[in-house]
Amino acid sequence: MQTWLPTLDGTRGPKYLAIADAIDQAVRTGVLRAGERLPPQRELAKALGVDLTTVTRAYALVREAGVIEASGRLGSYVRNSAANLIAESVSDSGMIMPPQPPFALLPEAMRTGLTRLLRAGGQSPLLQYQPAGGNIHDRKAAAAALTARGIASSEDEVVIAAGGQNALHAILSTASKSGDIICAGSCTYPGLLALANSLGLRLVPLPCDHEGVDPQALANAARAGARALYVVPTNDNPTTATMGKGRRRAIAAAAQEHGLMIIEDDAYGQLPSRPFPALASFAPERTWHIASMSKIISPVLRIAHVRAPSGQDAWNLAAFIHETAVMGPPLNAALVTSWLKDGTFGDLVGAVRQEGIARQRIVARVLDGMDYATHAEGYHIWLKLADGLSAAELASMVRLAGLSIVPGEAFAVDRAAAPSAVRISIGGALDHERLRIALERLRILLPAQATRRSLLV
Repeated sequence: MQTWLPTLDGTRGPKYLAIADAIDQAVRTGVLRAGERLPPQRELAKALGVDLTTVTRAYALVREAGVIEASGRLGSYVRNSAANLIAESVSDSGMIMPPQPPFALLPEAMRTGLTRLLRAGGQSPLLQYQPAGGNIHDRKAAAAALTARGIASSEDEVVIAAGGQNALHAILSTASKSGDIICAGSCTYPGLLALANSLGLRLVPLPCDHEGVDPQALANAARAGARALYVVPTNDNPTTATMGKGRRRAIAAAAQEHGLMIIEDDAYGQLPSRPFPALASFAPERTWHIASMSKIISPVLRIAHVRAPSGQDAWNLAAFIHETAVMGPPLNAALVTSWLKDGTFGDLVGAVRQEGIARQRIVARVLDGMDYATHAEGYHIWLKLADGLSAAELASMVRLAGLSIVPGEAFAVDRAAAPSAVRISIGGALDHERLRIALERLRILLPAQATRRSLLV
């Protein structure tokens, strides 16, 4: 298909990445279909006014990603399997996934970063088992990053875990026992619900407002025997509530006064351009701080930096992770460390942030006037439904449009008091146009579902 040309007007970043991203998007949206020929590289370079090497590098990127294939003098074609690969990539897992930054920034950062790390060859320590708790270089880099964010840390207090869920499992297993009471918001992360059930922990829901957990309710729960609080203080999953500095200080004070342990799941804490101080900065001796990578960069990075309340707590955590999961992926951990040192980490997080902002603008236009909560720099929304609407039925219909949507009951600590609401992810592999179409379908379905319910009564 030699008539197709990418549009580079207004794009930022390296041109070869912009061309690669344009090809990828064209295949995703069906503009370029399986078996269709791409423009010859020389012709495309001339048409775009760029060097041939720029186009060659762009084609190499999408070829390595399995989107196109080269046939010698016949040129480059969209692979017949590309549509299947894309269909699989956008299937709904019910998980919140960060939006993919443009210009293939993440794939390129991973390719160049991993290439650099592997230059040492087969004897590289990165290809071996790691010490309990993680490689000392990774722990030092994590401690430095945490300290820079206001959480004074040493490598002896930091553990490298295989993602946030692995970290949460290890914390609950080493710092609590069966029958302990753990507080959380009335709607909370399903991963916590599953772990509490398997470990025999009792979850107690606390009332929340637009900033999250009520400090007075937390204090009352502590007097009634609660031992810990689980909280996502920034862009809560699912409610999107974010604690201000004053609320964080009050929560930390209540924990210190009543001897409570805080599990701070800071999955989104580094995403805001102006983040609030972490809870761990107010009560470091009582807080387990989990800084995972999956929500601020990509779920492919199964790495979390865990700051324990003490060196002894960190050792206990490291021993449990070693016994159950052995270690976090060494190459993933080293890659994050290298990105922290050369500035790529901040660039990638910033790109996810900007993409989230762009998608929130689409949400604001399409869902104007609807009752939903969100974070301006995040990528999920908490949509409240009118009485009589079925969250489960709505979710099943909207998923057909490619939108990840989960009924509120999946997050309820007390299923009997589950809210009439849905959590919608606006990240993942959906491009802007498909997101807009999916949200418009949602807007159409809401009143239609309400009318249908009224007719059935």
